[in-house]
Amino acid sequence: MLRTGLDSKGGVPNCWVLLIQLMSGSGQMVQMDTSKSGFVGSQVELRCVFSNSNPPVKISQVTWQKLLNGTKQNVAIANPALGVSVLPPFKERVSFKHAAVRHRTPSLEDTTIVFSNLQLSDEAAYICEYTTFPAGNRENMVNLTVYARPMTRMTLTTPTIVARAQKRKMTVATCVSANGKPPSVIKWDTRLKGEATYQETRNQNGTVTVRSNYVVIPSRETHKQKLTCIVTYRNEKITDSVVLNVQYEPEVQIEGFDGNWYLNRQNVQLTCRADANPPVTIYQWKLLNGSLPSNVEIKNNTLFFKGPVTYDLAGTYVCDATNGIGTRTGIVDVNITEIPVPTYGGTTHVPQEQHNAGVAIGGAVGGVALLGLAAILLFIFLRRRQRTFKGDYSTKKHVFGNGYSKAGGLPTHPPIPKNLQYPDDSDEEKKPAQIGTTGGFEAGDRDFDAESDLKRPYFTVDEGESRDYDERTLAFQYEPESEIADDMISQTDGSVISKKEWYV
Repeated sequence: MLRTGLDSKGGVPNCWVLLIQLMSGSGQMVQMDTSKSGFVGSQVELRCVFSNSNPPVKISQVTWQKLLNGTKQNVAIANPALGVSVLPPFKERVSFKHAAVRHRTPSLEDTTIVFSNLQLSDEAAYICEYTTFPAGNRENMVNLTVYARPMTRMTLTTPTIVARAQKRKMTVATCVSANGKPPSVIKWDTRLKGEATYQETRNQNGTVTVRSNYVVIPSRETHKQKLTCIVTYRNEKITDSVVLNVQYEPEVQIEGFDGNWYLNRQNVQLTCRADANPPVTIYQWKLLNGSLPSNVEIKNNTLFFKGPVTYDLAGTYVCDATNGIGTRTGIVDVNITEIPVPTYGGTTHVPQEQHNAGVAIGGAVGGVALLGLAAILLFIFLRRRQRTFKGDYSTKKHVFGNGYSKAGGLPTHPPIPKNLQYPDDSDEEKKPAQIGTTGGFEAGDRDFDAESDLKRPYFTVDEGESRDYDERTLAFQYEPESEIADDMISQTDGSVISKKEWYV
C-alpha cells in the first residue's frame, strides 16, 4: 500500500522508500527494517542483508548513505578490493557490525552498521545500496528516529514564601521538562486551591521544553502543604514533590478565661497562644484603660494571678505576639462574678470551704424535707382512718339520730325539751333555753322510732369540728345502760361503743 504521509516515527516519507525499491528492480534482494529508533546517547543497529540470487551475482561494493531533505551523504563504504571506509562526521561513531566485512577477502552479504552515542542530528533516512554484476544496483532504506529524554526538575520560586495581608497570588513552584523529544505533559497533584500555567518552547535542535508554574495565594493554610509535579513522557511518569514553607504573621488566641471567674477562686491564669512561622519571639501583655493587677506574674506567654480572685482582675486583656514577619494581637474580656456560675454539662469551680458548707446545708435541708414528707404522710393516714372509722373512740357529742352502734341497740333518753338553744356570746356557762318554733328543733312533732332511726345515716362530730352546727351543736347525754353487752365498751361520757366496729 502506497503511503504518501510521514512515517509514524517522524522520519523520511515512506514514498521515498517505495521509490527506491522500485528503482532497484527487485526490492526483495536487500532486506532492511522499515524504521528504527533510539534515545540520544544510546546505540542502535541499522540492518542490511543481501539475498543473492541463483546463480549468484557478484557484489562489487556496498554504500551507506544518509538522505536528509533530498540530499544524499555518504556514511560508510565496503569494497572487496579497497576495504572499509567510514566518512566524517560518522567516523568515530559508526562501524560495520560483522568483522567479515573487514577481511582481506570480505563477505558482504550482511553489512549491518552500528550507531554509537546517538545524536539528534542522526535522525534521517538511511539507504543501503548494493552494486552488483551483472544485475546492477540494488538498494533499500530505513527511517531512524532519535528521541531525547527530557530533564525534569521542580523548584520553589523562592526559598521562603511570605504570606502578606494583601492576599495576592504568586507563583510558589515551577515544574520544567526541558529538551524533550517528543514534548512531555505536565500535571499537578495537590490539595492546594491554586491554578497552573503552561508554556512550550521549541528549541533549535528539535527538542521541546515544557514549563508549568503553580500559582496560589500564600497563607497560613498553605504552610507545609505538599505539591507534586507529574511529568508524563511517552509511557513513563516522572514525579517530583516539594513541601511549601510559608512564613506568616502570628495567629493569636488567649486561653484560660472560662467565663466563670468568681470571688475567691484560686489558681487562675491567661495564656497567649500564637501560631506563627517563624515562631514568636516577643510576647507583650497589657490591660486596656489601666495597668496589670499587682498580683500578676508573667512567665513567657502566661499571666499567673496569685491569690484569690477579686474584682480588680476584671478588664480587657491584650496580648501582642511578634515574629519576623509582623505583630498580631489577641484580646479577651474578663468579668468577675460574686458566686460561681452554674454550667450545664460541665463542672462549676467551687472552693473546698464552700463545698463543705454546701454539703452540710444540703444535708440539713434534705433531712428537714424528709421529716416533713413523713409528717404529711402520717397526717393523711390518720385523717383517712378517722373519716372511715364508724365508731370514733374520741366522740364526745352525738347529733340526734346518729351515733348508734349496730351492736349497742337503741339507748334510752331522758325527756327531750321542746325547744333548746344556746345563747350567743354569753360569759356564763351555756345553758339550754327555750326558743321559738321557727328554726328550733321540735322533738314532739315526730314520734321517735328506734328502728327507723337506726337506719338513718351514721356520722359523728368531733370536739373541734362543728360542721354546719357551729357552736350550737345539740347534745344529749345518754344515761348508762343497766346492762352492757359483752362486746360493748363503756365511755367516760356514758356512751358505749361496740368492739366489733368495722371500717368502710
